Amino acid sequence: MPSFPSMHAVDFSPLSGFVCALDADDGAADWADDYAARLLSTLGAQVRRGARPAGRHPAIAWAQSGAMVLTGRADGPPQMCPLPLASCVDGVARALTALLAATGGRWQAALPGVETLGERAALGGLVRQGPISAGGACRLLRAADGWLAVSLPRADDWDLLAAWLESESGFAAGAGDGDAAWQALAGLLRERPLAALIERGRLLGLALAAVADVADIEQRPAAWFEARRIATQARQRRCEPGYRPPLVVDLSSLWAGPLCSHLLQLAGARVIKVESRQRPDGARRGAADFYDLMNHGKASVALDFASSQGIAQLRALLARADIVIEASRPRALRQLGICAEDLIAANPRLSWLAISGHGRDAPQGEWIAYGDDAGVAAGLSGVMLDLTGEPMFCGDAIADPLTGWHAALAALAAYLGGGGQLVALALTDVARHCAQFRLPGERAALHARWRDWQAEIAAAGIDAACLPLPRRAPAAARPLGADTAAILQELGISC
Repeated sequence: MPSFPSMHAVDFSPLSGFVCALDADDGAADWADDYAARLLSTLGAQVRRGARPAGRHPAIAWAQSGAMVLTGRADGPPQMCPLPLASCVDGVARALTALLAATGGRWQAALPGVETLGERAALGGLVRQGPISAGGACRLLRAADGWLAVSLPRADDWDLLAAWLESESGFAAGAGDGDAAWQALAGLLRERPLAALIERGRLLGLALAAVADVADIEQRPAAWFEARRIATQARQRRCEPGYRPPLVVDLSSLWAGPLCSHLLQLAGARVIKVESRQRPDGARRGAADFYDLMNHGKASVALDFASSQGIAQLRALLARADIVIEASRPRALRQLGICAEDLIAANPRLSWLAISGHGRDAPQGEWIAYGDDAGVAAGLSGVMLDLTGEPMFCGDAIADPLTGWHAALAALAAYLGGGGQLVALALTDVARHCAQFRLPGERAALHARWRDWQAEIAAAGIDAACLPLPRRAPAAARPLGADTAAILQELGISC
């Protein structure tokens, strides 16, 4: 199997010629508007900033997002994270609003905000558990020389442990027993070095991440996207008023990709959710209220990816899209005979958005990641360990919603820029990019910020002990494959 061509961010300025207005206060340091300006500028837009009152403090945004109540020990207080993660969500929301306004578009429903960081937990009844993720599938376990995040959300993952550790101790009897299996795993990891565990585990397909030192965030700068131009012929740009909503084909699952298409849907996009009949979106088995929130209003198409007819139907659907969203490892679609570059070359208006755990280049392109362990890989748990002395996760699978927001901005920008691009976002890189925003240069300064932000919450009288009220879907998501025949017929695709 040939390796995927190297990604880079050269010559990706889809918003060149766009003027986006951010009504920010130039005198007061507004975190969200500054972040919005940074994002739009990296996409090539000219940003104009006016005057308005400064936005909410990042400490207040963190508390109001629900992420604070999801951070810390179960028997301890909610923990402040001194990184402006929630303010970055505010910033992406402002960037999206400014971009939509620049083209004459408008939101079809109220745009959510920082509460998206906590709404899965609110709808699913999840709580903070310190070194155990809110969803329960990822834990921080001690190895011989540090802490390791291990995600085991599927039964197949547990089946890999014997090969990973070259020991079957406890797993055959305990894999279905929750804590018994985790305790057996913890005992086997204590004497083993991190680097060897991660290297072998990733080769087997496990989602793993080391809890990095706080200095690692600054030492490993991260771009929030990578891009390659595929189509070189002249494209029709959409920088003038007269916004035409795109047709989005969403192949993704779980949280980041569906949130991206949900946000595009709020911007007027028509979204077709495409799933394999054999392996539909695993989120269908989770909290129904959350699945409905992410996927209501999307047409549901289910295809047989094991048949030549199903692959031909998938290829035809992708050929008709303005935006494709997928969250597969590069080889997964290629094994189905689907090549993003070929489809973009054949349809120069197509914008292809690829979401991954660690990036698309080898070897990272084959590494698995989920929202919790990706946040650990980005350095978030390392920061909290340094501040509190205790291992803990930041929020609930926080890299997922952060990436979903950024992906929506990248997808809309690529579409408005005329398409012809493959844009890739990695959960780990997006989370690290947010963590690096206005990061103090000294460890002592980060500790001082942590104390100051806690005082800010106290002075504002913010109750960080409860999750915010979540949004509710106005309707249920469509059953699997409910719209297959209708969509294929409408688009002239053989059934």
